[in-house]
Amino acid sequence: MKLSIIIRCLNEEQHIGRLLSGILQQSFQDFEIIVVDSGSTDATLQIASRFPTKIIHIRPEDFSFGYALNKGCEAARGEFLLFASAHVYPLYKDWLELMLEPFEDEGVGLVYGKQRGDERNKYSEHRIFERWFPETSTRNQPHPFCNNANCAIRRSLWEEQPYDETLTGLEDLDWAKKIQEKGWRIAYQAEATVIHVHEESWR
Repeated sequence: MKLSIIIRCLNEEQHIGRLLSGILQQSFQDFEIIVVDSGSTDATLQIASRFPTKIIHIRPEDFSFGYALNKGCEAARGEFLLFASAHVYPLYKDWLELMLEPFEDEGVGLVYGKQRGDERNKYSEHRIFERWFPETSTRNQPHPFCNNANCAIRRSLWEEQPYDETLTGLEDLDWAKKIQEKGWRIAYQAEATVIHVHEESWR
């Protein structure tokens, strides 16, 4: 299998259905979908179960961003691992193709895509998205910024370097910094756009 899509979620009934529908409409179809739920009490799991998903349950008290990611990665079978926030959805049907395309360069270890908001996002969030997710792509980003709301990595690198489960945030930047220090390159794919609907944080 080429790709495993890993979605972390908690009480995302308003959003997860749109993401899963968008995934199934993608032009690239060699994937599995893994949902890592940390104790949803709304209809999140009922909605997710209507789609071809594998659901992993973790206890709320065990949650950290890194722990949830590692549990999803452990269950994954794909050569590449793609992380998507439960409250994003793809803008175009070639999103997955575009996220995988930079990996044709064997020196690229991580790819992250553009994020934009919609009418539900605050003005300040739109400005943040525009600053950190520009219009121009690169295959050799000089710094370790990335964001796991729309990000893909090589499974082989995760096996060597799992996510730090002790961190309360920024586990994505921590991981990116470590692989960059080992000589792997980070690519930013501006065309691989998702809409990120959230009022409080990027996650």
